[in-house]
Amino acid sequence: MENEILIFGHKNPDTDSICSSMAYQILNEKNGRKTKAVRLGNVNKETQYVLDYLKIEAPELIEKVEENQEVILVDHNEFDQSVEGIEKAKILEVIDHHKIGNFKTSEPLYYTAKPYGCTATILFEEFKQKNYTIDRKEAVLMASAIISDTLLLKSPTTTEHDRKALQELAQISNINLEEYGIEMLKAGTDLDDYTAEELINLDAKEANNNGVKFVIAQVNTVSIEDVLKREEQLKLAINNTIKEKGLSLFVFAITDILNSNSEIIALGEKANIIKTAFGKELENDRFFLEGVVSRKKQLMPNIDKNI
Repeated sequence: MENEILIFGHKNPDTDSICSSMAYQILNEKNGRKTKAVRLGNVNKETQYVLDYLKIEAPELIEKVEENQEVILVDHNEFDQSVEGIEKAKILEVIDHHKIGNFKTSEPLYYTAKPYGCTATILFEEFKQKNYTIDRKEAVLMASAIISDTLLLKSPTTTEHDRKALQELAQISNINLEEYGIEMLKAGTDLDDYTAEELINLDAKEANNNGVKFVIAQVNTVSIEDVLKREEQLKLAINNTIKEKGLSLFVFAITDILNSNSEIIALGEKANIIKTAFGKELENDRFFLEGVVSRKKQLMPNIDKNI
């Protein structure tokens, strides 16, 4: 694997991380450049729905990279969210739609960052700029990523770029956006098979602000009440993670994708920042946020600036 350029998204990969890695491998092939899409964690049920729909396999799982391994990061830039060994890897490119965090390289690189709702939208525009034909597989991969990250264009992170990209990709792939999108999102809300520990790590992102380590995790559901039936198990799993990783805060967002609201569980020594960040008092380690569905735009900025 040393001689291959690896493309990967963040740990606990979501649909954008995996689909964008695969789409960017295809784009590189069209450019005559050999790369390999890989993943840094298990495939969630939403992403598996996409892979099953296309009848394709998930990228290979890797746990670390060797020194000087050439890599391309998609859908993330912070080392806390990346693969073990990333500090000593040779980062050739970053393609991302998040804020720039604790990121440092020893050599120049190509860095593409746009404030879009999804990394795949950036890739779609690159396909278009190079006048490459987008086939059905590529269209489904990128469309699925956009549906996931924008909650079928309902998230406040959605931009006009995402809307235009998704409409064109839907035409190319010949999918009914509402039908396919809702079924895909619903597949990701099937949480019954997961343990509490797995649930809090399905889509968890670590961050470090001035030495304060914290995690913001999120699960999508059609029933917040069903998830909260396991509240005590979830809190136990969260507290265990706080202890194991030396975290000051763990925020777990249970997001209702039908009504666009989130119930938040916040634990850790810094849990009291919730009051200043959101103007909410914690009641039994929980609070409700109406109209909040986006970690990137609605949760992370408020928490980050109050750490």
